[in-house]
Amino acid sequence: MNTPWTPPYLPQGTVYGTLLNFRREHALWAPRMNEAPYKAQPQAPVLYIKTANTFTPSGHAIPLPRRVAEVDVSAAIGLVAGEGGRIASAVLFNDVAIPHDSYYRPPVKFRCVDGFLGVGRDAVALDALGGLDGLASLVIELRINGVHRQTVALAELVRDAATLWADVNAFQTMRPGDVLMLGTDCLPDGSRPRAKAGDAVEILATGFKPLVNAFVGEAS
Repeated sequence: MNTPWTPPYLPQGTVYGTLLNFRREHALWAPRMNEAPYKAQPQAPVLYIKTANTFTPSGHAIPLPRRVAEVDVSAAIGLVAGEGGRIASAVLFNDVAIPHDSYYRPPVKFRCVDGFLGVGRDAVALDALGGLDGLASLVIELRINGVHRQTVALAELVRDAATLWADVNAFQTMRPGDVLMLGTDCLPDGSRPRAKAGDAVEILATGFKPLVNAFVGEAS
């Protein structure tokens, strides 16, 4: 008997990204956190939004705007909210952004370009991943054109999944279908892997189907 076809997952609520939640990047930015305008380290999670126009299912191409030669690509895990404020499932993401070097203002024009969030094929039930303990040991691999470019270990989070979820829900309600990304890690020099038109980016993690997006030049 053939398995019934199911449509690819797409977020049904708001998708929130988290900045500075990996130890390496937090440490690289720490000396600047005491400078203007904030003059202190953030006490709460630093969030941004990936708007609905950014959602690109796995297997679909992501167009690059004209005059943008390369983009940052970042492997991420998103926690999907269920009923009663609980975490129901998790999904792979490729969080794409135009390269920029400031976290001081909401980076909407860099992160919310059309198509700039590759979305995993399925949202996987949290229990199938071993719960939050299973997530804590998860390792994500990012490849460009089949070549390994980055390994992201969730053991390196500043706030682990449970802590981040609780801290965010302390000041806003995550409604069913909303998604909270745990954050993205940088390379040792503080940068992120870069992709250009013609590249294919693949993101892999145990328990998830591969997330694959090709990058193409924007049509004239």
